[in-house]
Amino acid sequence: MRITKSFVDKVEIPRPKPDQTSTQDFYRDEAIPGFGLRVTSGGAKSFIIEKRVNGRVKRITLGRYGNLTVEQARTEAMKILGKVATGGDPVAEKRERYARSVSLLQVFNDYLKTRKDLKESTINDYTKIMQTSFEDWLQKPIAEITKDMVERKHRDLGKRSEARANNSMRVLRALINHAMSKYEDAKGNPIMLFNPVDRLSQTRAWYKVERRKNLLRPSQLKPWYEATLQLNNETTRDYLHFLLFTGLRKTEGAQLRWENVNFDEKTFTIPDTKNSESHTLPFSDFIEQILQRRYEQMESFFVFPSESSSGYIQDPRKAILRVCELSGVEFRLHDLRRTFITIAESRDIPAYALKRLLNHKDKGDVTSGYIISDVNRLREPMQKITDFIITQINPA
Repeated sequence: MRITKSFVDKVEIPRPKPDQTSTQDFYRDEAIPGFGLRVTSGGAKSFIIEKRVNGRVKRITLGRYGNLTVEQARTEAMKILGKVATGGDPVAEKRERYARSVSLLQVFNDYLKTRKDLKESTINDYTKIMQTSFEDWLQKPIAEITKDMVERKHRDLGKRSEARANNSMRVLRALINHAMSKYEDAKGNPIMLFNPVDRLSQTRAWYKVERRKNLLRPSQLKPWYEATLQLNNETTRDYLHFLLFTGLRKTEGAQLRWENVNFDEKTFTIPDTKNSESHTLPFSDFIEQILQRRYEQMESFFVFPSESSSGYIQDPRKAILRVCELSGVEFRLHDLRRTFITIAESRDIPAYALKRLLNHKDKGDVTSGYIISDVNRLREPMQKITDFIITQINPA
């Protein structure tokens, strides 16, 4: 048949069979081989092309009737069929056009869907970087990001924060690597043949950011501790003490649930850690006192509950500022972990026990995989650390 306006207007809408939810009919044009009409049970009428390309039959949708007239569809079909006749691949070319137009924001969203192993905190950090560092790039096609653009952006971000500039570019590098692996041109090659962020390594433009080394010195433990006792919020106070006496990262401590606290075995477990390995630690006597007191006042499945949207303590900024003011000791939450580590090292705790207490993995140490660490073997080291802290906050 010849596909005309009259034919398209009068064509019947197919009805699905009882065991089908939808169906579709196809009509081929006799004048232009490969040109056709698809009619669905939902009433949609679309113009299509079906042609063998590189040994495989490929179908291209030109557009819906109404958006395209029959004559417009026939003209477009002739153009595309002409490309196929001369060896072109319209499907691949369409895919390349999309790949070259995909925006940084689209790549970011696809990256999050693909990387199912990313933790919520990591996703939040990446999202914040996209919204602050790359707000003006979000709708820009990622294939148009150049080495010079990266260099200028890194330099501009560094004027405000060198650490933030470096972190932002590491995220951008990961997104571009993702795009290079996924988006291809018509010949199957990556749309980006190099990662423009590599310019920073080639020119040694990365900022040298020293890692924070802040911690509570032994002489600061007493005034810090006494200041925490003046906090009105007992939950926040216990949370700060818990981080200091366990060495946990702030999120690991905040997200501790009662289901992961075992008073019979005198242990607690952090199932979701930075290195994705479950982390079980024993109580020291002071830790047990904290947990017992919190259990008696339990009001949530979180050990350190909060009225925040997450249900647990997230950012006790006001409490930290208050402790700093009262004690004269400036600190951040991660400084408590550094303090724990420093005290542990000073107590001559064996290296493997220290790594186990901190849940550190050493990929280069092939012997560590053969050592089974019994949590009970960590009780004495954990108590040693507690005893040292107690002697500093309550000297005889």
